[in-house]
Amino acid sequence: MTDVLYLVAAAVMIAALYAILTPLIRAFARYRGARVVTCPENQKPAGVEVNAVQAALSKELRLKECSRWPEKQDCGQECLRQIEAAPEDCLVRNMLAAWYAGKKCVTCGKPLDKIDWMEHRPALLSPRKQTVEWRELAPEQVPEALETHSPVCWDCHVATTFRHEHPELITERPWTKH
Repeated sequence: MTDVLYLVAAAVMIAALYAILTPLIRAFARYRGARVVTCPENQKPAGVEVNAVQAALSKELRLKECSRWPEKQDCGQECLRQIEAAPEDCLVRNMLAAWYAGKKCVTCGKPLDKIDWMEHRPALLSPRKQTVEWRELAPEQVPEALETHSPVCWDCHVATTFRHEHPELITERPWTKH
């Protein structure tokens, strides 16, 4: 009989933990990550990060980081309204996924629809014909880069980077038709 009571008590505790932790984990996941907002003060892009732990625990949004800090650290954080209104739209990762959707690598023509965000992420080709990984850009630089750069697949990015960094190891051979 006591074994049954222990099992019932354990089941109740697990259900209670699930009920408590699930909304906290969802809120944390919803508000974590680099974002780009329009700064209300100067109407320019600003890279921000929400304090996701505080948002999960208290439901109150506060910034953890901002590209305009420390100079403007005492601002009223009015930009948080943009995040509250559309938390997914200002997430850098989602902005990039939307931009790459339907595009092809400008070098080899490979479709960039399915992005491996963990390993082989696509890159950007600058107007100066140099490739750059998007993680090398500050979040506030992403909107402008998406307007001026072209999409490049991971393989072409690696090849272009190698060619740029080690030209002494490259032998260029012109294509010939057989």
